[in-house]
Amino acid sequence: MQHRVLSGIQPSGSQHIGHLVGALDNFEKLQHGHQAFYMIVDWHALTSKYEAVEEIWPATLELTACFLATGLDPEKATIFLQSQVKEHAELHLLLSMITPLSWLERVPTYKEKLQNAVADLGSYGFLGYPLLQTADIIIYKARKVPVGEDQLFHLELAREIVRRFNFLFQREVFPEPEAVLTKTPKVPGLDGRKMSKSYGNCIYLRDTNAEILEKCTRQMASDPARVRKTDPGNPDICPVFEFHKLFSDDATLQLVNTECRRAGIGCFDCKKRVAEAMIRRIEPVREKIEANLAHPENIQDVLRDGSNRARKVAAETMADVRDAMKMPTL
Repeated sequence: MQHRVLSGIQPSGSQHIGHLVGALDNFEKLQHGHQAFYMIVDWHALTSKYEAVEEIWPATLELTACFLATGLDPEKATIFLQSQVKEHAELHLLLSMITPLSWLERVPTYKEKLQNAVADLGSYGFLGYPLLQTADIIIYKARKVPVGEDQLFHLELAREIVRRFNFLFQREVFPEPEAVLTKTPKVPGLDGRKMSKSYGNCIYLRDTNAEILEKCTRQMASDPARVRKTDPGNPDICPVFEFHKLFSDDATLQLVNTECRRAGIGCFDCKKRVAEAMIRRIEPVREKIEANLAHPENIQDVLRDGSNRARKVAAETMADVRDAMKMPTL
């Protein structure tokens, strides 16, 4: 029996290489041999974009184009739009009746995002978004959830809520979902911190080759101990080498590892080589994204068909939920 896999990404702007190697590559692999459900979580985008709703639909089209460009196949994976499956909202409401408020307030990212947010996030929707995430996952009775390390607490919350629901209503309605971590759970940004749009340290999948080269050679942080080209470096602590590990072939990786340590290669040349490796990986993806965006009607067809398939599965789950909670069907 194939297990169900589910994950989602917010349509909050262009996708960067962290999304590619940290999530989308994993999505592509898991669509083989599993029942894969991948959603565009546009309701979640509203937690911070409620004053810029006009940005969500264009970002949805772009994100779906990225899904398709990185190898997700609508014949193998169900690609759908969260807001088109209203059952998510119903389950979220019912789960809110049994979830202690303290469980949501202890989510580590809650206070962190409140402190660092540009928009006002003092809303119920923001407090409750981990609960909506739980509904997103368990409504498909997903067994495996591809997530980054920063989402592990959210998944553990989902597991707690599943246990509470099944205990309260004495019915094993939901299985406990398990995390599937990518081999690359964190991707460094140009400044050495985690790659994030909010930090402005990203290389985007739609960046031109010239932009990638410029960002790598001019903005990418390197070994701070190498003041001069003749100073030996240490790839073990250099952010540039982390990018080489992700994008360069074995020969380049070995060359950089050896030559950097004996000052046989300068930082500019090292960054230029990693930029060239990135371009080889990103260029074909970018071309596919642009080709997909040239035909938005095809993207809408993918989302429409996927949402219809998702809705059928979600409706079956909600029938089980209502039955467990003794809610009548009139």
